[in-house]
Amino acid sequence: MVHFVGAGSGAVDLITVRGARLLKEADVVIYAGSLVNPALLSYTKEGCEIHDSARMTLEQVIEVIKKAEKEGKTTVRLHTGDSSIYGAVREQFDCLEELGIDYDVCPGVSSFCGAAASLKTEYTLPDVSQTVIITRTAGRTPVPERESIRALASHRSTMVLFLSTSLTEQLQEDLMAGGYSGSTPVAVVYKATWPEEEIFRCTVETLHKTVTENRLTKTALIIVGNCMGEQYQRSRLYHPGFTTGFRESSE
Repeated sequence: MVHFVGAGSGAVDLITVRGARLLKEADVVIYAGSLVNPALLSYTKEGCEIHDSARMTLEQVIEVIKKAEKEGKTTVRLHTGDSSIYGAVREQFDCLEELGIDYDVCPGVSSFCGAAASLKTEYTLPDVSQTVIITRTAGRTPVPERESIRALASHRSTMVLFLSTSLTEQLQEDLMAGGYSGSTPVAVVYKATWPEEEIFRCTVETLHKTVTENRLTKTALIIVGNCMGEQYQRSRLYHPGFTTGFRESSE
């Protein structure tokens, strides 16, 4: 059996209870060493076989899993954050299904959630933004034209950008050309929830300067949007003048 486990956003204690249990039970762990906090391997039992997938191809990962299956062992494939976001898991699922190997998925706390917690920010504020766009800038891996930064920026919603810290010159240009004003708040969160986390606040028009001056090239999220501004409307959910299915308006 193979368990795909979301490691969480970085802090060792932000893995789920289920994820920690699966790590403790695993005979083999294949973890994304370039992104997953290695301290999470402290959950594994003595004698657990550990593989760092940063140095492996998909084919090599599958070979390790096949060998473990033949030996009746349980494997955990440990992915950063939540594996559904830029986790490259679909191709692994397809391979396992072709081989008739059972697997399941344990969700994790994505770094975009960890970053919001560190920023003490609510992404969806009434009258500001009710939509969160999770995306990345086109680089070595292309992005469909319909999902270009310029196209998505036209909504001026809250935008969370993965894998884009080394591409901020073009990103800044595209954000402004697409519709964000230069004064729109931006936060760059390096290693959200890790012990070495750092937060850099700026605006769209100072994004590239902020990133380059602080020598940020990877392992950072870029959050764009007025959700980090000062103006918003109070939620109706807890307003005394709003009737819900659980209470009547008191005004």
